[in-house]
Amino acid sequence: MRPHDLAILLKIAAKGDQQWYMKDLAYELGISAGEVSESLNRSAYAGLISKDKRSLNKLALFDFLTCGLPYVFPQQPGALARGIKTAHSAFPLSGKVSGEEVFIWPYAKGDSRGQSVEPLHPNIPEACLKDSIFYEYMALADAIRIGKARERQLAVDMIKKKLKDA
Repeated sequence: MRPHDLAILLKIAAKGDQQWYMKDLAYELGISAGEVSESLNRSAYAGLISKDKRSLNKLALFDFLTCGLPYVFPQQPGALARGIKTAHSAFPLSGKVSGEEVFIWPYAKGDSRGQSVEPLHPNIPEACLKDSIFYEYMALADAIRIGKARERQLAVDMIKKKLKDA
């Protein structure tokens, strides 16, 4: 698995019942169509998406997010930078968790300043600005990656509900 594989799967989850095509995922995420195709092949092999690559295995994806994500794609907040809020600093956790530190994905057009967190793919901040549901998924995934116990548990509970409803 590669980090952007998870971003692609969460983009599919954000689409819910909408029909999607690989070329649309590529365009919306700013990832090449070939890389999206290879990513879906890896995800099918791992059992995170069906063999025909049309439906998510939501239980497996949830398990991977909650149990594997912090270990497979760990992240430590870095230097102060300008960017877009993520983890508990972004919606939907921002209203439930109060903290002094602000976490951001570095992005030149961002409107916030905080500790930088490397996104799962460099184009994630821009893609999130175009899709608020995808943004929520990615922020929750980052809360699982870098959050403290309470933040992680809130993110796990929210992502479980979102996947169930997707």
